[in-house]
Order: sequence, then structure tokens, then C-alpha cells
Amino acid sequence: MSAGALVVQQGAEDRELVGPERVAVLLLALGEQYGSPIWDRLDDMEVKQVSTAMAKLGPVTGDMLNELFVDFVTALTSKGAVMGNYDSTERLLQSFLPKDRVSTIMEEIRGPAGRNMWEKLSNVQETVLANYLKNEYPQTVAVVLSKIRSDHASRVLGILPEDFALEVVNRMLRMDAVQKDVLDKVEQTLRVEFMSNLSHTTRRDSHELMAEIFNNFDRQTEARFITALEEENRDSADKIKTLMFTFDDLGKLDTGSVQTLLRNVEKDLLSVALKGANESVREFFFSNMSTRAAALLEEDMAAMGPIRLRDVDEAQGTMVNIAKDLAAKGELIIMKNNGDDELVY
Repeated sequence: MSAGALVVQQGAEDRELVGPERVAVLLLALGEQYGSPIWDRLDDMEVKQVSTAMAKLGPVTGDMLNELFVDFVTALTSKGAVMGNYDSTERLLQSFLPKDRVSTIMEEIRGPAGRNMWEKLSNVQETVLANYLKNEYPQTVAVVLSKIRSDHASRVLGILPEDFALEVVNRMLRMDAVQKDVLDKVEQTLRVEFMSNLSHTTRRDSHELMAEIFNNFDRQTEARFITALEEENRDSADKIKTLMFTFDDLGKLDTGSVQTLLRNVEKDLLSVALKGANESVREFFFSNMSTRAAALLEEDMAAMGPIRLRDVDEAQGTMVNIAKDLAAKGELIIMKNNGDDELVY
């Protein structure tokens, strides 16, 4: 949460937050960085309602904030708690908007993130895209792969049957500028036949979403909400904790993986991250260094003196993200739950 975005007042009287007030508190708590994408999706009337509620909000107590966030997490993670769905939303929109406008809106809601079709395709899992494209004409596939990100196109090509992939490569090498009407036809086909079907088959698990959100909390906020959620919905809290990948989980890396991580982490970042680590994780990293390197790192950490918990959280979060990026490239393996399950990113 952004510091100073929401002032939680101690000693104020608790009261029930209703309607736009609940939205106002959530957006204030999210701050500018995380709240901005939500503001962008509000229409003028909604912005006015939320802004008015925000201006008149008054003091918010810690208990009020905790209750609101627990309600929010519980609603997302409890089966059936959220009554709206894609089909009901589409039916409602069709009652007062033209069909083509509704299709565009629903595509934005359902489809992978992106401003246009080609950005969306670049965010579709490569195995899913390859499975669809393998049944298309090689020329069509050549057009599609020429329009999406090159790194994504390379992964898709690597999954396609070898002979088919080679034909696509040859088509791409010989391909001239694609006429606009041909490109429009391919784009329309993808929108109707692929993206609409994809939206019905790839609904993201809400517990996974909340685990990612909780991963980005600082440790005090994370502990507060996990504790509160355990009281309201222990099953969901347990699922979220299982799915979360934290700095402590780096202590489960195998020898080769931790060496890879250490080569990709700046010394100053490592010092700050380990300064606030528990003893077992700290010793795990020291044991995977040379005696001299570990001694020098310990000296650097001692010379730092007291450091802010926020800086430690940021450094540890950066190391976790580096580990995830390396795992996505296949350069290290991330294990959780006593090593029984490999996490693939």
C-alpha cells in the first residue's frame, strides 16, 4: 500500500462502511500505483460517486479497514459469493448496447490483457496458442507469428509439429507486406473463433489471484490479513498460504538453483534481503557461498546498522521476482511444500 494514501486513525469510533464508501477506502488503500488501473475503468458517474464518498469519508479505524479487506477477500475466494458472471454481464449489456459494441467490451473483459488483438495473443499461454494454430493453414500461422512478440512466437514455434513449424518459417521468410483486408480477416477470425472460446475455458483461480496479491503485501500487512481471514474463512486462508511463494521458500532451492540465483543478484540487494531474513534462511545462503564470500557479506550486513523493514521487504520481494524470472527461463527450479510440488511460472 502506498504510504500516506490512507490514514488509519486510532481511537476513532468504528462504523459500517456502505456503498461507494467501501470502494473509496479500497482505492485509498491501494494508492496511486495499484489503484490507477481501477480508476481508469470507472465511468464519469462512478468517478464522481467514489470521489464524493472519498471526500466525506472521515476517519477510518484499523478494525474498519480489516473488516473491509476480509469481506473483499472472502467474496473473491468463497464459491458462489460473487453472483455476477460473464454471461449475465453480457446479457445486461445487450439489452441497451449494439451487438458489436458488446462484443468489443466483453472481449476486453474476458480476453488476456492487451490493447489490441496482437498484444492479447502475446499474452496467451504458448501451448494454448500452438494447439489452436496447428490446425490452421501455414500461411495464416505465418501472419499471426509475424504480428506477435518475437519471444512468444519462438516459444509457439518450438511447440508446433516440426514439419509444420518449418513450413511456417519458410512462409514467414517469403512473406511480403500483408494487405490490410487479409490482416483484418485473420484478426476477425481469431477474435470470433479463438479468443471467445478461450474466455470460456481459462478462468483464473481466485485463490491464485489472492496469493499473488498477498505476496506483494509487506510482512506486517500480510500477517494481519492472513490472521483476520483465518478467523472468517480458514479453508481459503490455508489455500492462499499454500499458493504463496515467499522469500523463505528460497531456502528450499537445490544447490544448482541457489548458485544461479546468487549469480543474478546484486551484492547490495542480497545484503539488505538477508539482513531481515530468519536465521535458517540466512545460514542456507551462507552455506552456498565460499567461506570468504560469506564472511564479507556478514561484515557488510553488520556495517549497515539498523535498516527499515520496508527496505528489507522490497529487497526480498525483488529476489523472489528474480527467482521466478529465472524459473520461467528454465534456469532454476522452484520447489514448495517440502519439495513435493514444482512451481512452474
